[in-house]
Parts: sequence; C-alpha cells; structure tokens
Amino acid sequence: MVLRAMHREKRSVILPEKAGDARGTLGSTPMKTPRRDRWIGRLAWANAIAMGLVVLLGATVTATGSGFGCGESWPLCHGRFLPPLTMEGIIEYSHRVTTLASGLLLVVLLVLVAIERRQVFARWEARIVAGLLVGTLLLQSALGAAAVLAPRHPLVMAVHFGVSLTVFASALVLALVLTRGEALRRRRASGAPQTVTRGAWALLVGTYAVVYLGAYVRHSNASLACLDWPLCQGQLIPELSGATGIVFLHRLSALILTLGLLVLVVRLSSDSELRRRRGDLVSSGMLALGLLLVQSATGAWVVFSRMSLMSILGHAAVVTMLFGVLAILAVQSLPVRGDGRQVAPVVLSEQLQTSRS
Repeated sequence: MVLRAMHREKRSVILPEKAGDARGTLGSTPMKTPRRDRWIGRLAWANAIAMGLVVLLGATVTATGSGFGCGESWPLCHGRFLPPLTMEGIIEYSHRVTTLASGLLLVVLLVLVAIERRQVFARWEARIVAGLLVGTLLLQSALGAAAVLAPRHPLVMAVHFGVSLTVFASALVLALVLTRGEALRRRRASGAPQTVTRGAWALLVGTYAVVYLGAYVRHSNASLACLDWPLCQGQLIPELSGATGIVFLHRLSALILTLGLLVLVVRLSSDSELRRRRGDLVSSGMLALGLLLVQSATGAWVVFSRMSLMSILGHAAVVTMLFGVLAILAVQSLPVRGDGRQVAPVVLSEQLQTSRS
C-alpha cells in the first residue's frame, strides 16, 4: 500500500512538469499565458514587416537618388537630429529612422523571448536564426554608414542590398519559429528527400547571387543597357562586354534560377506520398515559383517603363518576398535533430522504476 501511494504521488508531481515543458522550465514556474504568447507572436511578425519596410525604403532611397539627402553625416542628418525639409532628406532620414525602430523592436522581441520562452533558444535552428538576424542587422547598419561616409561603390551598395534581404528573411523565419514552431517541427520530423533539401538551399544561394547581380546592375547605372526584353538589343546573345554583358548575365542567371525552381516544384508535385506528408514544401515551392515569374514580369516593367519609380519598387518588393519564401522552404526541408528535450519522460521512467523497487 505504501509503495502504491508513493507511486501515485510521484506521478502527480512529474506529469504536470512534463505538460508544462512546452511553455516554461520543467515544473518550476507556472505555464505562460496564451496572451503573452500572442504578444510575442505579434511582435515577431511586426519585426518581420519592419525589416521588409527597411528594404523597400532603401530601394526608394536608391531609386530617387536620395542617398546623400543627409549629406555625409551619419547617424545624424547634416549634423542635426531632424532632417532638412527636402524630399531627398526626408526619404533618407525615414530610412534611417525605420532601421533604428526595427532594431529596437528586435531587441524588445529577443528580451521577451529570453524571459518568457527561453526554451526556444535550446534549439539550434532558433539560435542560428536569431544570431544571423542580429549579426546581419549590425552589418547592414555598418554598410549603410559606409555608403554615406565613403564613396558609393557599386560593389558595396550591392552587398548592402543583399544583406538587407538576409535580415528580412531571418526575421521572417524567426517569426515562423516563434508562432508555428511546433507545427513546423512536426512537419520536418516526417522527413524530406535529400535532393529536395539540397535543391532548396541551392536555390536560396542562387537567388542571393541573382539579387546581387541585379543590385550591381542598378547601382552601376546599367539597368537600361538592354532597352528591350527578353532580348537584348534585339539579339538573343548580345555583345558580352561592359554594361550590356552585366545585364545579360543577370538575365541569364535569372532564367537558370527559374528552370531550377521549376524542376524542384515538379519533383515535389509528382510524388504523391511526398505531397501527402509534406504539403508545406509543395505550397512553399509553388508560391516561390509564382513570385519568381512575377519578378521576371516586374523586370520587364522596369525596362519598358524606362525605370519608373513604381516599377523599381515593385521589382524590389517581389524579390524581397521571393527570398523570404525560399528561406522558409529551405528551413522546412531541414531534418530534425535531437536537442535533449526528452528529459521529462526519462525522469518519469527512472522514478517509476525506483517506486517499483
């Protein structure tokens, strides 16, 4: 009778700890309220939106020639806290303020997660994404300062745009982990073929290369080296020198990227078992393919409109969303690794065995 009573007592102590493990430390603190989780989720998505807005405002700065709207002063504007009442000054200053606000929002988000849901950082993917987000945001700010304080070299400006996309994609993946982390993990636990994982990550890296080439084309003032589309100067393969060669290389790499993504989507869609188990991969792949086709259309719009402001912003907005979706697809394809979260079941098993003895 005594052993039976001890057995019931230990179960009553351990099982709540196991249930509480999803939101806090093992049994030592009360379960966090759903309201706090909702606020963390809202902050995470607001942070992702803010990072996307930073990318679009940066594209606006480039498209309107407002890079020196605050002179050669950083982080102030012409040495003052408030910008001059000129269009260029307001646009450049708005970009800086939005970057600062998004950085502060990220700090608040990470502090709240560390306090309320610190077990999230026990997983390697969350640590990597959070670290990448903080690191690339600091690098983005440093490159922005270098663009103002030093000569605006096309290579530096192209890297600046590429890093900005990485910041947005990291914020988007972090929001997904914080709000849909368990569902994402269950999906990943069902597995994905290695060819799909390798293909997804290759496409993500390839997209970054295509984006870098596009940003270099823009900042080297070569966007209209080919005045028609999809041909260049009425030729399938133009003279591969100077600005024309750079634009042709950008278009060719975009075509290769499109074909590669099409192959991946066909691979995902043609496997009925994979479609049943990993519908998330199929959905993300098809969304990415659709965005890539829209991206090509906005590229043609840039050419035919002779670089109108709306076409440039549309081109930047679509490629930002495309890179974010591809980042999610790459994370979805990753396998699940053990992270030592089977502590509660092990403790329960050991204590039950002790009670029987």
